[in-house]
Amino acid sequence: MKFELSQLKFNEKGLMPAITQDFESGTVLMLAWMNVDSIRQTLETKRVTYWSRSRSALWEKGATSGHTQELIELRFDCDNDAILLLVRQKGPACHTNRTSCFFNKLINENETVILEH
Repeated sequence: MKFELSQLKFNEKGLMPAITQDFESGTVLMLAWMNVDSIRQTLETKRVTYWSRSRSALWEKGATSGHTQELIELRFDCDNDAILLLVRQKGPACHTNRTSCFFNKLINENETVILEH
């Protein structure tokens, strides 16, 4: 079955959420945004490139930090409106120098919600 990028459903800003997961461990590393150009560049180079909403520019993960992401697989969900990137991560994925951006956890203890790091 042939799949065209035109079949993807981007939001009104031409972006789609991209969840990044470590190929070997299965750890969810981060969530970022991609557009058609960042998807094309990622597929061509096998280095994950996102769209930076704050800079309004393409952003190759690790270009300045060295914490690169090598693309293993790029998948779309059943609605064609979300991306799953399976990557080989070099160094931490999070800008806080943690492995994953998902390190904050809310726990409910005696009717009190506590943020745990």
